[in-house]
This record gives sequence, C-alpha cells and structure tokens, in this order.
Amino acid sequence: MSGIHPFRILRARPLWMANGVITGVLALLFAVFYVGANIDPVDHLTKLPVGLVNADEGVGQVNLGAQITESIGKSTAGGDRIDWKVMDEKELKERLGKGKLFGALVVPADFTSSVTALTGTAATGTPARPTLTVLTNQSAGSIGSGLARTATTRAAANASLQVGKELTARIGTAEAKLPAAARVLLADPAAVTVEDGHPLDSHSGLGLTAFYYALTLVVVGMLSANVISGQVDHALGYTHNDMGPLRLHRPLIRATRVQTLAISATLMAGLSLLMGTLVMAGAIGLMGMDASHLPLLWLYSVCAIAVAGIGALTLLAVFGTPGMLVVTLVFIGMAVPTAGATTPIEALPGFYRFLAEFEPLRQITGGIRSILYYDAQGDAGLTRGWVMMVAALVAAALFGFGVLGWYDRKGLHRIPLETTPEKTATPT
Repeated sequence: MSGIHPFRILRARPLWMANGVITGVLALLFAVFYVGANIDPVDHLTKLPVGLVNADEGVGQVNLGAQITESIGKSTAGGDRIDWKVMDEKELKERLGKGKLFGALVVPADFTSSVTALTGTAATGTPARPTLTVLTNQSAGSIGSGLARTATTRAAANASLQVGKELTARIGTAEAKLPAAARVLLADPAAVTVEDGHPLDSHSGLGLTAFYYALTLVVVGMLSANVISGQVDHALGYTHNDMGPLRLHRPLIRATRVQTLAISATLMAGLSLLMGTLVMAGAIGLMGMDASHLPLLWLYSVCAIAVAGIGALTLLAVFGTPGMLVVTLVFIGMAVPTAGATTPIEALPGFYRFLAEFEPLRQITGGIRSILYYDAQGDAGLTRGWVMMVAALVAAALFGFGVLGWYDRKGLHRIPLETTPEKTATPT
C-alpha cells in the first residue's frame, strides 16, 4: 500500500499533457477529414461524368440536337468541372445502370421538328413546345446527382435561349406581328423535364442503403476486432477481464505475438460467417431493405467483415494501445468522407481523392452498390471491390506477421520471460 490517494494523480502534468495531445490531435484530424472533405464540393468539382445524348432525327438538313450537343461538348463555361460524355441512348442506359454517370442531358427525337413547327403555329396560339430531358442518377450518389442536375439544367436552359435567338432571326420582322405569349415562347422555346435515369426501389434509401450497409460491415469488423483482441488476451492470461464488479483472470499461456495474431485472425474469419449473416438478417429481414443476389451479398458481406476485422487486428497487434486510435482513423475518420457515397470523389480535394484510391470503405461500398443497384455487374464496382479486399488481406498479413515476427525475433515479448511466475506458465 503506497498510502497515496488515487486522485492525486490528477496533479501529474504528464497525465494531462499526454491525454491532451492524443485527444486534441484526434479531434483536429476528425474535423479535417469530415468537414474539410465536404465543405465546398462545388469549388473542388473536377470532371464529373455526365452523359450528353442527341436522339434528334432532324428535319431535312437541319439538326438542332446536333448543334446543341456539339455546343455543350465544346463549352468552356464550366471549366473542367463537368466531363460531358457524348453517346447514344443505348450506351447512356448501360452507363447509368453501372453508376458511371451522375446524370445526362437528352435531346429527344422530335426536337428539331417541334422547334420548326413553332414558327408556323405560334400565330394560332397553340404551339407544341419542344422539350429537353434532364436525367438524374441517385444510385451514383445524391450530391453528385444533384450537381449533375444543376449542370445539365443550366446547359439545357442556355441551349433553349440559343435556339430562341435562331428562331427569332429566322422569322425576322414577322415576330412583331405575333402575340406577346408567342414571342416569349419563341425567345425561350424548349421546356426542361427532369426524370430519374436509373430508378431505384422504394426501400433503397434514395441511393444510400449501399453506403450505410457497407459502413455497417466495416464498423462491425472494426469493433469485433477490438472485442476479439481483448478476449484472446484474456484467454491466454495476458489481461484481466472485468465483468461489472468481478475481475476474472486466467493462468498465463505463453504465446508469441505471431501466434496471438493468428489465433485472433482465425476467430475473426470464423465469426464473420455469423456476423455477415446477422447483418443481412437485420438489414433485409427486419428492416426491409431492398436487395437482390442474396447469396452473393451474403458472401461479400462475410468477406468484407473478415477483411476489415483482420486489418484492424493487425493494427492493434502492431501498435498496441494506440492501435485503436489508428484503427478508428483508418476505418472511420479517413474512410467515411472518401467513400464516394454522399459527396462524389470528383468533388473532393486532391488529398481526399488520393485516400479514396485505397481506403477500405470506398472499395466495399462500390461492391455493395453493384450488388444492390446494378445487377451485380463486375465493372460497376464489384470486381474492384473483390480485388481490393484480396489486396488488403495480403497487405495486412505481410505487414502484421512481418512486423510481429520481427518483434518476436528481437525478444520483444509482451511479458519478459524472467518476470513470469512458474505457477502461471500452464493453464489449470
């Protein structure tokens, strides 16, 4: 008994300084990652892929749709913020159905004929107004779809005004004889309609269920790693296990650091079968989330939890006590803003785009999005998801067992051999 009151440690400056530095850095990093990534997506927007389709059949030698799409494609008014992809309707449907486009502007087949008819019907007061169609794609991300909708709507409005100028110039002085409503219509002839280019089922969270499902997989894997790591240490006798007022302690079973990680990883792999099943049961069975390809979704869920969990176990084993902070930053702090589920990757600052290339949540979200929204097509994100999970598992194994093997060879055991009581060397 030291006779020192426990509260006296609050007078220790190192205690305040160490905890202040750690918690302060953590708070600053989360602010930078979360707020910094999303503070101004419009200003950081670069090359957002948006489709541009001319289905106009034209009238004679005149094809106003071709003029509009050519003008928009060459336009520099938006700088390099929008990457206009000129394509036909078939390709548009395919790319919207793979999440490769955030939206599109479509000039319909009868556009030229409808515009031409205005000059002949305006005087009667019953003209048929031509339309330009803006397509959205919430499945690719709500903010990205919104940015694309703004850009395409603006482009359609500008195109309508340009066509209006051509109409007015074509009829010349006859415009003055038209009714006021007809003159207004001729100045801005095209109506803009907005449609969903890739409709989702009602229980798809407006395109966000893939993100939240993937986030659940990562968080479950990360938190389970913390639980498994602690329980393995308790089972081996390295730590106590407090259960309310009770403290349980088992006799020490010596294990190298490599052996401990191998035991923990095996537990994680086995329990991922249970966790992946229960995540699906909760999301689909209890909450009614729309989903298809259920066997594939189950397999992907199990593997995602296993890989995230083994990666977290590796960081916990290599870094020790600070490992949970590293895990939190890697799997949550840096991952959520760079997942591309809310703010598109094209609207993030450069540093966050770099993180998005390897952050696990983005890769897992891409695979889940493909399964849930895009009929499990490989090039819609599923292939990348599988490849990156395999790469992450290999990297975790090489890093974890490599570093821990070096610890073991250097004799950096968790409890030095000479301090271990003989009676705790074997289990009872």
